[in-house]
Amino acid sequence: MSRTYYIAGNWKMHKTRSEAAELAKALVAQLKDGKHKYLVAPTFTSIETVAAIVKGSNIRLGAQNMAAEEQGAHTGEVSVLQLKDLGVQTVILGHSERRHVYKEDDALINKKVKLALQHGLEVILCVGELLSEREAGKAEAVCETQTVKGLEGVAAKDLPSIVIAYEPVWAIGTGKTATPEDADAIHAYIRKVVGKLYGEAEAQKIIIQYGGSVKADNAALLMAKENIDGALVGGAALKADSFVPIAKFS
Repeated sequence: MSRTYYIAGNWKMHKTRSEAAELAKALVAQLKDGKHKYLVAPTFTSIETVAAIVKGSNIRLGAQNMAAEEQGAHTGEVSVLQLKDLGVQTVILGHSERRHVYKEDDALINKKVKLALQHGLEVILCVGELLSEREAGKAEAVCETQTVKGLEGVAAKDLPSIVIAYEPVWAIGTGKTATPEDADAIHAYIRKVVGKLYGEAEAQKIIIQYGGSVKADNAALLMAKENIDGALVGGAALKADSFVPIAKFS
């Protein structure tokens, strides 16, 4: 496979600054000889702390979200300018928790995607269906809609800065994981959607991660599939002992 495997850790609302520093130091030490592309996305309060630790390493610095505006009267929000000032390279957008708990819709997510790209950030765009949608046979349709609307207005020249993360909502934090075959089928479908938008050559280049209860014991099976190019890891990313085996799956 010509695409690079990309393993990202989303720490969600966990870790004080001292705890984040401890984990970041462990990952820098244990992944320095890793073969793949890596990222950690700490909480906003720990970004500066983690930035100093991962600087110069093979681990990218990510943020878990950002505002849809550069600046202004947006109480409680964090802007793209502030993230760049902290050294953030990548931002996760459209995560299922943002979509379904905080009610972010496709239009808002698309606005964030374009703003992040405008400022030179890499974007991990998350898509995925609810259990009810999968049971109703709508998994592909949901992922297509979220992909198309998330990428609306994104120029082909910016596509190298886009990573897509397929996260079936029913598998996030539940311990349930899509079978490698089911996951690969949706990944292949998303790649087909990207092909319709940007052409087959670009579709074959784009990295599509899997997110949803990824663990050391299923990572290699997932990554062995043709269209799965990495993982967006939640719970297992909170400890070096569980994240490193995923990051070094091969």
